[in-house]
Amino acid sequence: MSDEPIISIRDLKNAFGDQVVHEGLDLDVRQGEILGVVGGSGTGKSVLMRSIIGLQEPVAGEISILGERIDMATAEENLDLRRRWGVLFQNGALFSTLTVAENVQVPLREFYKYLDEQLLNEIATYKVVMTGLPADAAPKYPSELSGGMRKRAGLARALALDPILLFLDEPTAGLDPIGAAAFDELIAELKEALGLTVFLITHDLDTLYTICDRIAVIADKKVIATGTIEELLATDHPWIQEYFNGPRGRAAVAAQG
Repeated sequence: MSDEPIISIRDLKNAFGDQVVHEGLDLDVRQGEILGVVGGSGTGKSVLMRSIIGLQEPVAGEISILGERIDMATAEENLDLRRRWGVLFQNGALFSTLTVAENVQVPLREFYKYLDEQLLNEIATYKVVMTGLPADAAPKYPSELSGGMRKRAGLARALALDPILLFLDEPTAGLDPIGAAAFDELIAELKEALGLTVFLITHDLDTLYTICDRIAVIADKKVIATGTIEELLATDHPWIQEYFNGPRGRAAVAAQG
């Protein structure tokens, strides 16, 4: 893991009309880390992710990815940046009328129009298997898969372009504890094997304790603290103390022991 930020955010402001979601938000994401992003409901965790990947235009502030200011990049530069990240939205966000393989092929068809059908099918099957699904899941439709399998299929699509940045929005939400733990293990393995940097929004304390290198806490419209769990516990912010020292936090600590 490097101290050099792969994502740098300065003085970010997001608003919807008169409702200000973020103001003066600063954050660095270091290359090679899994950064967990936490905060109460309505603090704008998903809005922050959408701002980084260009789906939400901030009111003010600067976002740099791989040294490129995304608001100053040319269309070609932005296209090149988009090739370098993958996104797993909540619940997988798969196209219901496409098979798993066809879902994985969507970004490949967008960026690499010269690939023939056989190669597209081979790449899609490889990505499906990479995420722990059986190869025979590739021709199935999302409706034929369990919730956990749909998450993995969504992850396979996020990895289609061999990204170096991976954005995950509540990846273990709705999974049972065993399925969530298996998904956490998969993310950690892929991060090591592929050299990924992971931006992970989660409420899952087990995920935070198990695989996150650092955690960024959003409250009061900004990132109020960033660090390891031990470093966060040393702060006196009431939300942080309640979150990590509450009953579920104590249970997560006990599970680690």
